[in-house]
Amino acid sequence: MPRSLTHLRRQQCAALPLRHQGDSVEVLLVTSRETRRWVLPKGWVEARRSAAEQAAREAFEEAGVRGQVAATPIGHYSYRKRMPDGGDLPCEVTVYPLEVEVLLDRWPEQAERERRWFTLEEAARLVHEGDLGALMLRLAAPSAA
Repeated sequence: MPRSLTHLRRQQCAALPLRHQGDSVEVLLVTSRETRRWVLPKGWVEARRSAAEQAAREAFEEAGVRGQVAATPIGHYSYRKRMPDGGDLPCEVTVYPLEVEVLLDRWPEQAERERRWFTLEEAARLVHEGDLGALMLRLAAPSAA
């Protein structure tokens, strides 16, 4: 069964939770549930809400943040999602910046994930998806000048 899914590219949306700390911009990453890698809060695009709204919902559920999500994405990246049966599924993720206004003390997935603030440069080095790291570095470039 996993082989039959590999030709499909599933659509996901992700929030890039950001805050300004002095002259720098920081991003909030969360750990994935299974591999404990640092990732963006993300999920499947659902028909009942826009991709940007869904990205904001994922940021609340996975990272415990609320804020203003941009209606326009800032980029995309691809990765292979590990499936319970051992296979993987190619996914294309659309990324929406979210300006964090509230960092909650309690949130739905707090027992399943760790969250931590990083500079964009640090986050770019920690994520495994090269396209996502490159996207973060492009965002960091104007502040480095």
